Amino acid sequence: MHALAYLNKYFYKYRGRMVAGILFVTISNLFGIMPAKLIRYALDQAAAQISWYQLTKSFQIGNEFLTAISFNLLIFVLLVLVMALLKGIFMFFMRQTIIVVSRYIEYDLKNEIYNHYQKLDASFYNANSTGDLMNRISEDVSRVRMYVGPAIMYTVNLVVMFILVIWAMAQVNVKLTLYTLLPLPVLSAIIYYVHEVINRRSEKVQEKLSKLTVFVQESFSGIRVLKAFAREDSVSEKFSRLSDEYKSDSMDLVRVNALFYPALLILVGLSSIITIYIGGLQVIAGTITIGNIAEFIIYVNMLTWPVASLGWVVSLVQRAAASQQRINEFLRTEPGIQSGAESFTAFKGNIRFEDVTFTYKGAGQPALSNLNFEIPAGSSLAITGRTGSGKSTLAALILRMYDPEKGRVLVDGKDLRSVNLSQYRSQTGYVPQEVFLFSDTIANNIAFGITDKNQPVELQERIQKAASDAAILNNINELPSKFETLVGERGITLSGGQKQRVSIARAIIREPALLIFDDCLSAVDTRTEEEILSNLKRVMKGRTSIIIGHRISSVRQADNILVLENGVIAEQGTHEELLNAKGVYYEMNEKQSLEELI
Repeated sequence: MHALAYLNKYFYKYRGRMVAGILFVTISNLFGIMPAKLIRYALDQAAAQISWYQLTKSFQIGNEFLTAISFNLLIFVLLVLVMALLKGIFMFFMRQTIIVVSRYIEYDLKNEIYNHYQKLDASFYNANSTGDLMNRISEDVSRVRMYVGPAIMYTVNLVVMFILVIWAMAQVNVKLTLYTLLPLPVLSAIIYYVHEVINRRSEKVQEKLSKLTVFVQESFSGIRVLKAFAREDSVSEKFSRLSDEYKSDSMDLVRVNALFYPALLILVGLSSIITIYIGGLQVIAGTITIGNIAEFIIYVNMLTWPVASLGWVVSLVQRAAASQQRINEFLRTEPGIQSGAESFTAFKGNIRFEDVTFTYKGAGQPALSNLNFEIPAGSSLAITGRTGSGKSTLAALILRMYDPEKGRVLVDGKDLRSVNLSQYRSQTGYVPQEVFLFSDTIANNIAFGITDKNQPVELQERIQKAASDAAILNNINELPSKFETLVGERGITLSGGQKQRVSIARAIIREPALLIFDDCLSAVDTRTEEEILSNLKRVMKGRTSIIIGHRISSVRQADNILVLENGVIAEQGTHEELLNAKGVYYEMNEKQSLEELI
């Protein structure tokens, strides 16, 4: 229950509704126990009146007694119906408060988890799978809702009903009440034992479900690779194996519950037998009436469902505790990247690296080592090098996806860790190496970074201009729905080159102070590359720009070029200077020139 204490702030937030719900539970149960008393009165009066009827049935007054008996029974039946109606009304109010509160808490908790996800840095997402993240915000939250809704409602209902029923039973006969409640200690012992078993098995079920969700998510995301390698059968076998493990653990949990419920019902049935036997002896002794026995049996039956549901409630609570524990693990995770407090509304574009070293978590060697260089505001820097030399890592540090372990990154002379991160990133445009497009229209993907969309005509003009600068406008106009074409999940309906160009348009439409292109022309042909570079040269004029690429043709026009080799700067200078140096850059240029000739 310690993990579930996290939800107390939500209970406090909706305390008014919760108190009203408890009040409705109490009123509903008050109307619920009254029919038992009415039935006792009806049976006792009917028994007395029938005795008089037997004595007077041969006289005229006998018919009057029979009419009176029928009328009294009708009154009692109507009263019982009225009590049932009133109980139903307040049960409706009970559900409209407690169950509705559970939906509000579910809504708030999902928002809290999602907003917390947004604050976490890239290293968190590197360490956790997408399927597991989705499972915690969906399946785990749903299990928690079952605790804050049905579990609490039935628990409160059980407590209130027990108090009212035991009080009503004690008012009639204390001795019979004690005998009737004799099976309860045994019931408590069973619940105590099953409590731990359900908890352990619930955690196992959640772990297997999380693994299954991760596997399915990865299979759907990589469906093209899966089909290209004809691995459908082996993947299906693995899914079946994971599904069987989940089924096995779920069946273990179901078996515990399956044995639990019959045991509860047997104990409740035993209470009815004790009531009839002990009550019958007391009727013979003249201590109670036949109506009292009927009243007690109704009370016992009233406790049947709340007591039987106790095992289900325990299961819900244990599952919710296991799920909330998993949720708390992420909610307690502090973002590795914290925004600085210094305002940063006017970015000029100067960037400087001072002795920057960075190592990925779990990596054996640094991705970047002792980098020192400066990008003057409004100039262009190209970064090239072999695969794995640290080019994309450098871009990630500039965007502050990670913080360097040594040294510092300065923007306009300020340490990047000290400035407001949201304000800084709002003035940058980034085209990632792995292009990601949302399942939306092409227009909305291009305009994704635009915050002010109040002028649709002007926005549409900006979208078309950005598409033209990215050399994708003609391709879009050839589509049946043009800019309103849905690109599908991850942009699957577009080619690799088209996705890259849409991503470029998404970056430049913001007209940012800093533009970063991370190998964004690798999937386009040479002619399209030249067109895009020509357009980008105009777009980047007066702006700081960083072009990362392994093709010399993409980086040759930059004001300065860095050549990275194993995380260090091997060479730097202009295109002509690096060619004259006849080093790593020269070798790359010669090799690519030969490849083009071939």
